[in-house]
Amino acid sequence: MTVWGFKAAVKEKNTGKNARVTRAGSVEEHRQECLCHDMPIQVTFFDNPTRVLAEAGAFLASEPVLHNIILTLLHARVAQPVPGRYWAARNGEDVAGVVFQSPLNFAATITPMPADVVVAMVDLIVDSGVDLPGVNGEAATTARFAGHWTERSKSAAVPFQGLRLYELVEVRYRPEASGRLRQAVPGDREILVEWVRRFQIEIGEQHSEAAAMVDQWLPAGYLWIWDDGEPVSMAVTREAVEGVVRVAGVYTPAAKRNRGYAGASVSDLSKQICNNGHRPILYTDLGNPTSNSIYRRIGYRAVAEALRYRFE
Repeated sequence: MTVWGFKAAVKEKNTGKNARVTRAGSVEEHRQECLCHDMPIQVTFFDNPTRVLAEAGAFLASEPVLHNIILTLLHARVAQPVPGRYWAARNGEDVAGVVFQSPLNFAATITPMPADVVVAMVDLIVDSGVDLPGVNGEAATTARFAGHWTERSKSAAVPFQGLRLYELVEVRYRPEASGRLRQAVPGDREILVEWVRRFQIEIGEQHSEAAAMVDQWLPAGYLWIWDDGEPVSMAVTREAVEGVVRVAGVYTPAAKRNRGYAGASVSDLSKQICNNGHRPILYTDLGNPTSNSIYRRIGYRAVAEALRYRFE
């Protein structure tokens, strides 16, 4: 078990009040309590996703759409362990934010949280000696996190992608496309590995293991193919958590684009998710006006914006 520590010393905050650092009873946890507010902000580090869900599960479930990425990833890490770092903050008695980093070379993903909680989170992570490569999350919170990170770490923060989170209201439109949606089968593995690899390159995540991801998703039933006599497009769904299913990894090879395959896939898949009693959501790249327009026509409504920052 890797245990990441932090400077166990009393230090002066900008307000002139002290921050008290304490150690929790488990070797998997460290706690820092910031006393520079009316109610103390206590940040706890975990290296065990099960403990994070025990600490912050109710908080995450309270906004299952906004917190979906972290919720699904925590459940995935419980089912199939991958080294990670996790931080949860309490403002008084209430959990007020979570930071997730797994694998350890990935950017952190964060929940929305108040500005003072962001400061406490960043202070603890920097004081721990953790060097995050970047941060992703709700736009305002992520911008505050990146801003305070630059002040504390003396590094640059470069925003490189804007995203919009959508939730389906109802399926109102299906783009015309020949072919049909089907669940991927083992015979699709080779082309899916190639498509996942290309998708990662397009979104700037070349360092992921495409083959390992396909080998995990395929037997779980998360991979979908639009078949027009041959596989022409793919989509990925994630595990249903708190009644929410995220549609992700919608990808069509360049030679097969502009034929309605991706839009028809999302429309049919969204309808299927609704029929199973779940709420479909998805993220889109704000730099792609076509996909944003299509998803709104299908019946999705905007919920929030997100940003991705790279630390340099």
